[in-house]
Amino acid sequence: MNSQQIYETSHMISNENLDVRTITMGISLLDCIDSDSTVACQKIYDKITTKAKDLVKVGQQIEAEYGIPIANKRVTVTPISLIVAASQDHDYVKYAKTLDRAAKTLGIDFIGGYSALVQKGYQTGDRTLIASLPEALAETDFVCASVNVGSTRSGINMDAVAQMGEVVVAGSKLDMMTNAKLVIFCNAVEDNPFMAGGFHGVGEPDVVINVGVSGPGVIKTALEKVKGESMDVVAETIKKTAFKVTRMGQLVGTVAAERLGVQFGIVDLSLAPTAAAGDSVAEVLEEIGVAQVGTHGTTAALAMLNDAVKKGGIMACSHVGGLSGAFIPVSEDAGMIKAVNAGTLNISKLEAMTAVCSVGLDMIAIPGDTPKETISAMIADEAAIGMINNKTTAVRVIPAPGKKVGDTVEFGGLLGYAPVMAVNKATSTAMINRGGLIPAPIHSFKN
Repeated sequence: MNSQQIYETSHMISNENLDVRTITMGISLLDCIDSDSTVACQKIYDKITTKAKDLVKVGQQIEAEYGIPIANKRVTVTPISLIVAASQDHDYVKYAKTLDRAAKTLGIDFIGGYSALVQKGYQTGDRTLIASLPEALAETDFVCASVNVGSTRSGINMDAVAQMGEVVVAGSKLDMMTNAKLVIFCNAVEDNPFMAGGFHGVGEPDVVINVGVSGPGVIKTALEKVKGESMDVVAETIKKTAFKVTRMGQLVGTVAAERLGVQFGIVDLSLAPTAAAGDSVAEVLEEIGVAQVGTHGTTAALAMLNDAVKKGGIMACSHVGGLSGAFIPVSEDAGMIKAVNAGTLNISKLEAMTAVCSVGLDMIAIPGDTPKETISAMIADEAAIGMINNKTTAVRVIPAPGKKVGDTVEFGGLLGYAPVMAVNKATSTAMINRGGLIPAPIHSFKN
């Protein structure tokens, strides 16, 4: 970077909410597998607390030395369903508690990977782990979970989709916040540094550092300088700004990996908003020209934003991955919340937007009495969008017990708050009860 770029980046940090949203250490637990679950849990705890013992300290050092805020320090691990399969246990909650204990020892913000990959069917222990999710998430503080129910190459496991609807409802009855720590994916990626859906894929190195950047406020400020210009100019402005943001992420990731003595993995280019003023993806879309997010033109604006961010980021860093795009969570984005309250944004429009954004239906509060089959059908719709479009999609919906449409649910911290949104009242029970597998699309056959 030249001196002008350094000055611009410093201004972004101090005035435009720019930060590194997370440095995430991925740790393989494949060498912790043991038929004795007590032994396995001890191996898991020991490896995590050994490999990540300096993660928080190094993150704090980088913040102090470079003046770059790092909002979260996190760990992801191998999907636990692969680790527990060797044991004969019928209760996997002890594994979740082991992960939670390790997170507390390290002082990190979250640990992800209490996960299962069931896109084409269940393996030993998958059903048991999924059934344990409500209890595991209710009885831990820092553990995040995910289940991959579909992919472009394999189709959609509708048995798993049905089970996940049951899990979401059961979790909401134990503790509403369990579902804030649970993501249901199609086409889940192996190097995602963001929570709650992060896990460490089996094709990853033994230990790796991945970085997730942020910066909606930076993009919005840049676009304020090109009001009235053509969409070509808008796209170019976003690309150039994303380049600078990504370079900062690469710097942090490279330095962190070097000091921790591990491999540097990827920079995730996602624009991750918060509920803070000036840190909203919705406001970026409105700066592009829609009066309020959710109105006609929103999907087109989001598609262009997503593409331009990726083009700029790829030019800045040769190792990009994760989800990479624009997140559109409701509760974590002040502009999204405002649009829902104004009536311009609903779940149907959000679903359309997920076809061109980074993930899917994210941090959406719904009435507490929503049937499990309706939630399963929402998951199936999102999985279908991901499967057909060969992209990652996800669902993180929060049934709010005792709440009805229009009420507000407080989550706290980075998760913000959300108005309860209406869901379609017509039932999808007959479809969900069919079970089975939705076959992969014809374009998945590439060999």
